[in-house]
Amino acid sequence: MRGILYQLVVVAAICALSSGSIPVASVFNATDAFLVCLVGAGVPPRLLQTPASPSYSALLLSSVRNLRYVTPGTPRPLAIVAAAEPAHAQAAVRCGRRHGVRVRARSGGHDYEGLSYASLDPRERFAVLDLAALRDVRVDSARAEAWAGSGATLGEVYYAVAAASRVLAFPAGICPTVGVGGHLSGGGFGTLMRRYGLAADNVIDAVLVDADGRLLNRTTMGEDLFWAIRGGGGESFGVVLSWKLRLVRVPETVTVFTVRRSIRQSASDLITKWQAIAPALPRDLILRVVVQNQHAQFEALFLGRCSRLLDHMRAHFPDLGVTQPDCEEISWIQSTVYFAFYSSSKPLELLLDRSGETRRYVKAKSDFVQEPIPRHVWENTWSWLEKPEAGLLILDPYGGRMGSISPSATPFPHRKGNLYNIQYYSYWFENGTAALEKRMTWVRGLYGQMEPYVSKNPRTGYINYKDLDLGTNELEDNNVTSYAKARIWGEKYFKGNFERLAAVKAMVDPDDFFRNEQSIPPLPAAKGWSSI
Repeated sequence: MRGILYQLVVVAAICALSSGSIPVASVFNATDAFLVCLVGAGVPPRLLQTPASPSYSALLLSSVRNLRYVTPGTPRPLAIVAAAEPAHAQAAVRCGRRHGVRVRARSGGHDYEGLSYASLDPRERFAVLDLAALRDVRVDSARAEAWAGSGATLGEVYYAVAAASRVLAFPAGICPTVGVGGHLSGGGFGTLMRRYGLAADNVIDAVLVDADGRLLNRTTMGEDLFWAIRGGGGESFGVVLSWKLRLVRVPETVTVFTVRRSIRQSASDLITKWQAIAPALPRDLILRVVVQNQHAQFEALFLGRCSRLLDHMRAHFPDLGVTQPDCEEISWIQSTVYFAFYSSSKPLELLLDRSGETRRYVKAKSDFVQEPIPRHVWENTWSWLEKPEAGLLILDPYGGRMGSISPSATPFPHRKGNLYNIQYYSYWFENGTAALEKRMTWVRGLYGQMEPYVSKNPRTGYINYKDLDLGTNELEDNNVTSYAKARIWGEKYFKGNFERLAAVKAMVDPDDFFRNEQSIPPLPAAKGWSSI
């Protein structure tokens, strides 16, 4: 009886597929069991795409931000599941486990190394679980809380929060097209971090699909797993579908400025002094620097009026020479447009544009700085920045609230003792090996020059600025990611929190179903972990 029922399901699924987005021929290749399982579990065929489907490429490219991972030789997913409800994500995980298809979840597609939609291993059989449709944002202004789907962008969250209240905000990143799912999974910092910490520090609940396909919240997943998903990186512990956010208070009027100084205007001296000044400023003020070509651009957000900001600048950093005409008093939501598009007068609806910037080739690296870098090093850096293939440096100061949170409060350990983060960012638009090698050589060369002046033992980096140069996973004979190999890159992102992350992984996904080139491995049983 059960065999007949199964045959009926298969036939029904094939008929459904033939009238949907998947050609009938695809049912007879290696993906057939996975696809039939999905349809049998109630996933509409229109939400399933395979390489033979007419819309496959368009859907795959819909949120790809790094063109390095859509070149012809890059292994592609055998299917894309465009989940429209939690049950579809559950089905993808259950069917994937049953039929040997791993699942990579994608929210915004900003993964610097493309790991949410591509693989480095041509033997890997994987599907992309696209969460773009799971992007509802529901704001409860009375409770200063919001629920945001992982497929929402930061811009969509900001827009919804501001529509509900002029005095509420959410502390997250600058780029509005970044997906909520990936951003929160890695910690997430932005212009409010010195006042309110990371985005992940302000997550108070979540809904997750675990490796058994169960739908869990904070209560049912337990505090260890809830700790791990708030900064431990995506694609290791499950698929987070939505996040409950604690919103934060901001004044109705904030102040921003952008002051540009060239080499001839003492840019090297100003950066050198900035390193000690910016982390010690009042926590309502952030002063970041973008270093590009032969200029240093100082960008500030202050939670208050211009007059008070000028008082702080005169007291702490008079050499920068900020004056009243440099200031612009705007609302917090306008400040998100200001930092994303360098103009507060552009329409707020730009925050809802999911396509965002032109797609490009990207390579990024990161560092944390714990002692001011000497002036002569900054002087030498200008020669790197004048090269035709040069990218840019982004310096984000810590201190304030970031320095008062324990390094073990979440997996993100880079708290007290770090002056600022450096992002080395290279981007280009030309296709081809020559362009690729030039840009990669530039970013790796400058990163190498900085080694004596940044964090050590280990030299640390930020998981959301993912960098496969730090190391990639290897499999043991039992088809589980090697803990010893993963430690090479893992302790650079997570320091002492890496072992606890691996212990959580062993508890919730011991078979290592959720994995990619830099996913957390299960902690070997012999090592144990005292708190779990």
